[in-house]
Parts: sequence; structure tokens; C-alpha cells
Amino acid sequence: MSSSNISSTVEALDDNKVKLSVEVDEAEFDTAIDAAFKRIAKEVRMPGFRPGKAPRKLLEAQFGHGIGREEALREALPDYYAKAVVAHDVDVIAPPDIEITAGQDEGVVTFDAVVEIRPTVEVAGYDGLRVEIPSPTPSDEEIDEQIDRMRQQYAEFVPVERPAEDGDHVTIDIAGTHEGEDVPGLTTTDYDYEVGTGAVVAEIDENLRGASAGDELEFDAEHPDPDEEAPLSFRVTVKEVKEAVLPELDDAWAAESSEFETVEALRADLVERMSSMRIAQARMALQQNTAEALAELVTVDVPEAMIENEVDARLQDLVQRLQQQGIDPGQYLAQMGQTPEQLRAEFREPAEQAVKVDLALRAVAEAESLLPDDDALTEAIDEMAAQSGMDGAELKERLAEVGQITPLRADLGKRDALEWLTENVELVDENGDPVDRKLLEFPEVNAEEVPEIEAEPEVEAEVEAEAQGDEEE
Repeated sequence: MSSSNISSTVEALDDNKVKLSVEVDEAEFDTAIDAAFKRIAKEVRMPGFRPGKAPRKLLEAQFGHGIGREEALREALPDYYAKAVVAHDVDVIAPPDIEITAGQDEGVVTFDAVVEIRPTVEVAGYDGLRVEIPSPTPSDEEIDEQIDRMRQQYAEFVPVERPAEDGDHVTIDIAGTHEGEDVPGLTTTDYDYEVGTGAVVAEIDENLRGASAGDELEFDAEHPDPDEEAPLSFRVTVKEVKEAVLPELDDAWAAESSEFETVEALRADLVERMSSMRIAQARMALQQNTAEALAELVTVDVPEAMIENEVDARLQDLVQRLQQQGIDPGQYLAQMGQTPEQLRAEFREPAEQAVKVDLALRAVAEAESLLPDDDALTEAIDEMAAQSGMDGAELKERLAEVGQITPLRADLGKRDALEWLTENVELVDENGDPVDRKLLEFPEVNAEEVPEIEAEPEVEAEVEAEAQGDEEE
């Protein structure tokens, strides 16, 4: 950076750092001193002057010239530093270490700012990733299971002369005690219980499996309260075993239990709806699992500053969401039984993953020449401006003033890099069988009925939310 009043240079250092050397001439810095005295005037009372109206010369005579210069150094240096960062397009990731090298007492002001920058990583093998996703096509067995669940709602239960199995309903008398005292809610007669549900304690199901009508069972069960050492004691009398008899799978049942006249039409609707859901899940998994696979290719230690920045961003996002819902963050932590330190530690692993994805996507964008050129960048800014009712040129100028052109270009490149990856990785399902990408396309008739699948926080942070993180850095 160089102007008639402020000039700066940048020098690469070891350990992923650079040194910005900035020089501010006397005339420019005197403007900062003048502003400093105006602030001081608002804080002191001078006889004959209203607050903030005392002239600089009078303040200098009263307090000395040094107080204004000290205030100007404290307030203006961060601004000079920020301008140097923008001018040299330095991608900083941590606060700088600033050392004033001249001008503390008088004359030209010079200072050095050593700051850590975002590193460049290599992601060897990104073009040969193999990503597993759930099959976008429901199997015949899954459709059959769904139909059977519907039939289960219309099942009739008939007594059987055999031992009970999971899914059977048994009529039982049950008496539960704890240290010889009846337990409220665990003593009743003629209770209808479905074997295998685990609705009370697991030991009940374990003892009912294989039991027949007329059996009397006595057993202990671990108390659900971990503070209670004494077990629960049960006495159960099996009075009847009934099995579920499903209705016939025919058109009459389909017409009675659904909006469709035939089983074929019902099945076709289930296939369509389940396919849409499975496609949505598979597409979401494709992005998330691709990002995770890409992060594994980053083998270097990522900067601690970037991890801390990401943790801060996630904590801030959580606080904002809680406040929007009218929830006090402190009360939320108390209800969750967590301390702020524990919550921060919980966010650390996904934050580190997000940082790796950020660095890896930048590397892919660079390697595949996916960073937008000036025309594409201008087009993107114009689209952003149109959404907020601004002029595109005006928005671009504002972004340039605050050093956000390069971060925006990087975000667009990362978006295109992820898209490139999802189109080029090898796709397999849970069984390791190849997945045809055409199966991930929604049928046109369902394009407006695509189910919304909530993204995992990790994907949002890793793929879509880095722009906010860059601004905060």
C-alpha cells in the first residue's frame, strides 16, 4: 500500500506468518491526534467550555501533547493496520502482534504488524474419492415392510396355544415391588402388553419370551434410577398369549384403509413418496460425506487460531438462535447440565473438521481452476445486490473497501469445488455397490414436493457458512 500519507509493505515470514510494515506521515497522524483530543474533551471539564468544546491547544496546555498522541496511537493504529491488510490482500486468521518502531513521541509513525495467515494445504487424491451414501431407491423389502406396518394397524389379535414371541400381545397380572414396597404404576391386573417393546424394563420382555398361558414368573430387574442399588422385584402371571393376524393384502383392504382403490396403486404411491425421501437423504449425505472424506485428506495440523475462530462462530450462532427463541443461554446450559467450557470443548472436534473442509475446498478450487474470474464475480455481486435492493457497483465498492472481495471469490470457488467433487467422486451404497447418479435426480412431477431434510450442523458450517466466519476473522 502506498499513498501520499500512508505507505506499507508486506514480508513473508516462517510459521505461516507475514509482517506488515506501515508508515504514517506527520500530517496524517496529526489528524488522528486532533480526533483524539476531541474525544478527550468530551471526558473532561474545562471552565468556560461545554463538554466536548474545549479547544485542542487548551487541552495540550493543561494535560500535555503526549496524552493526545498516546490516545491517537491506541485508536488509530488498528485502522491503519486494517487498511494495510486490505491493500495487500492478506488473509489473516488471528489478531496481529503490533510493535511501534518510531513516532511514539513525535514525527513519522511506523509500526510492524506480525500476523498469522490462512495456510495453503495439499489434498492429494481428491480426484479419486470414494463416498458412501444411502441407496436412493427403496428396496422391495422396504416397501413390503411399510405395507405390513399399515396392515399392523388393522390387525386382529387371537389367542394361541404356544409360547409368546416378539410382537405377540400377552394379558398379564403384574406386581412390582422395591425393597418389599409396591411400586406405583407397576402393579395391575389384566394388563395387555406387547412382547419385545421394552416398554417397562428389559427384564420383563426377557422373561415373557417363551412363556405360555398359565406361567407364573418371578424375577428381579435393575432399578432405572442409578442411585438405587436395590433391584425391582416382579411377579408376573401370564393369562393369555395372542398373536397378530394381519388383514388380507387385497384391493378391498387397500380401499378401506387408504385413499387408493387397489394394492397396486397404494404400492406405487409408497414407492414414489419413499423414493423422494430417500433421494433427499442421499443428496444430503453426498454433500456431508464428500466433505468428511475430503477433510481426511488434510494431513497437516490446522492452525489453532482457525479452530478457535470456528468454535467462537458456532457458540455465537447457538446463542443467537436461543435468544431468538426467547431462551436464556445460561438457563439452557443449566438444563443441559453443561458448563461453558464443556460446551466449547464439545464444539472443538466439529470446528476442526470445518476448518479442514475450508482449507481442502480452497485447494480443490485452486487446482481445478474453479475460482471465478472478474466477470463471474461481478455477476455474483450483482445477484447479491438485487436481492437486497442495492446497486451492484455500489455493493462491489463497499465489499472492496472492507476487504471482502477475495473472501467472496474464495467462497464462490469453494461452492463450485464442492459441486465438482459431488459430480466426480465414486458413489457406492451401504453394500458397496455403485450408485447411478441419475437416481439422485428428483422426478419432475415431484419437483415441488421434495421433502425438506434438515442439514447437519457440521455440513452447514463446513460448506455454507464459511462466509460469515471469514468476515468475523
